[in-house]
Amino acid sequence: MPASSLLPSLYTSVAVFLLGAIALVIPSGYSVGAALLLLGGLYCLATRQKPQLTKNDWLVLATLSLYGLMGILEAAVYQYSSRTYDLPSRFLAAAIALMLVIKYPPRLSWLWAGLATGGILAGSWAGYQKLILNIERAGGFTHVIQFGNISMLTGLFCLAGIAWACTRPNKLGWIVWLALGALGGIAGSLFSGSRGGWIGLPLIALVFFRVYHQYFSLRLKTLLPIALVVLAAIIYSLPQFGVQQRVQEAIQNVTLYSQGTSTTSLGARFEMWKGASQLFIEKPFFGWGKEQYKPAMTALAEQGKAHPVVKLFDHPHNELLNNAAKQGVVGILALLFLYFVPLRLFAPGLRAESLTQRSLATAGFLLPVAYIDFGLSQAFFTHNSGVMVYAFWLVVLWGSYRFYSTQK
Repeated sequence: MPASSLLPSLYTSVAVFLLGAIALVIPSGYSVGAALLLLGGLYCLATRQKPQLTKNDWLVLATLSLYGLMGILEAAVYQYSSRTYDLPSRFLAAAIALMLVIKYPPRLSWLWAGLATGGILAGSWAGYQKLILNIERAGGFTHVIQFGNISMLTGLFCLAGIAWACTRPNKLGWIVWLALGALGGIAGSLFSGSRGGWIGLPLIALVFFRVYHQYFSLRLKTLLPIALVVLAAIIYSLPQFGVQQRVQEAIQNVTLYSQGTSTTSLGARFEMWKGASQLFIEKPFFGWGKEQYKPAMTALAEQGKAHPVVKLFDHPHNELLNNAAKQGVVGILALLFLYFVPLRLFAPGLRAESLTQRSLATAGFLLPVAYIDFGLSQAFFTHNSGVMVYAFWLVVLWGSYRFYSTQK
């Protein structure tokens, strides 16, 4: 890297470290590193230091811009209040930040160190809330579902980073640090009781196996599934985590719903999904819009077409149905674009010979996989934390993967 790039690269590295390290342990911590990346991107544009963009770079930019502009256009057409421009504008902010990450990519030691630190801090903070403060579900400084799922994602990123750690001269220290980050991130999810983040774990385990199975001996391939089952059984049996209670609640919710009770956590979700599906059928092309969603659901309830519980919520607790009801087919396509373009772009790196490249590709691939999982039971992009984490980690991981894929 040229000497003239060392200071800007250090700036990017610090911003990326903070993006991972303090995301969940201070109020709006996920915004600090993101704000620094945005400022750096604006500086690059203002000083005409825009990098040379490839076709794939333009695809990432288009993915973020399309989703952001969809929300802005909806707000403009329906004349929403100015605050409704906030969330979609953050996708555009991430697109600007990509200029900095591509021009001055972060040092990977800072990227993985930030994630490892973030996982350890999130797990410790959640454990303190759950075990010391006796809070039923740890939530840090944000909503418990957001906290638990972002903590889980941080842990999964740390697992992906262990492959990079194996290439380092001091690999043992890095492996231990990232392993602790992974354990902390997953523990944070368990302490939060956010069941939505647990549903996709078998699929995520399959992704890890497909990416790294060639490095496992036959003995390890045999013992690892057994170890995971034993670990899951231990976690389930320990009351401190509260997993058994949350699983039993889910089973009870489904049983009660089958008997006609819709006011439980899962029962309400089932009713919201039914109601949102009806709204989509009524306006399939452009949907009802964000501000008209709740009145439309209320009307369904008053007409006897939906359970009254649906009147309590601003979204159906499902990402795809949220877009379908509010933005119709156009919103569905924008969401699928947001998921599947990154999957397509990172997929080739899952087979890379370089473990550095493979680790970044795995993290980038897991980002939309995890969000698809989270989106089954929560409209994650209706929350500031959900938008910031997805959009800015997408640009960080893509910019880093792109750069380190060209290094020998």
